[in-house]
Amino acid sequence: MANERQERAARAEQMRKEREKADRKQRNLISVAIVVVVVALIAVGGYAVKSASDDRKDNTELVTPKNTNDDFGFVYDAKAAGGTAGTDPVKVILTEDFQCPACLQFEQQNGAFLADLVKKGEITIEYRPISFLDSASGNEYSSNALNAALCVLDKGGVTKYKAMHDLLYANQPPENSVGPDEKALIATAGTAGVTGIDSCVNTKRFGPWIEDAYDKLADDGFKGTPWIRIDGKDVKVATPAGLQKAITDAKKG
Repeated sequence: MANERQERAARAEQMRKEREKADRKQRNLISVAIVVVVVALIAVGGYAVKSASDDRKDNTELVTPKNTNDDFGFVYDAKAAGGTAGTDPVKVILTEDFQCPACLQFEQQNGAFLADLVKKGEITIEYRPISFLDSASGNEYSSNALNAALCVLDKGGVTKYKAMHDLLYANQPPENSVGPDEKALIATAGTAGVTGIDSCVNTKRFGPWIEDAYDKLADDGFKGTPWIRIDGKDVKVATPAGLQKAITDAKKG
């Protein structure tokens, strides 16, 4: 009987040792698994941080927006305005900066008038936007806004650009203030009907193109914004009446 008790005790002790060994092995496996998961999460987090950083890094390579020409411009015509094309529309060239208060004043005074003439097929507007007023804001709003507008142009075409153009002027920040940031500009683009341009806006994809556009304009004798040329002639009187006279004179030849 004593031997049986000893044998049972020995078997129990052996089973206890085996359970402890199995428990230690299980704990080790769990610890290894936890370490693997943590390392993986760190790697994923690091990649996410790097990706986010890359998505914020300004582009340094020249990328030309779709729908632009060799003069760093693009044409808003009757088709883009949803109107009827004219037989011989007068060409209007408009150079502007989205941070420029005088450009805002010009837009408020003449924007609807010119847009109506475009829709009727009487004129076309070749926009040649530039950025030279980054110093007038606390966050380089001038070039950021133009880049966002070009992202819209690149993806959505001239019609969507015009919608973005109008929204940017409607929300132009005061000089020497901090303008809408990239997130706000992306939201404005969505209101204009274009989405999926986050990376384009955040990396300032068209920054080098914007710099080249200004250099080209400087070579052409840049005279400040807004700069209006009708039928190749600079317009001094920037009012609906003055613009209409220049357009009428251009039609007469």
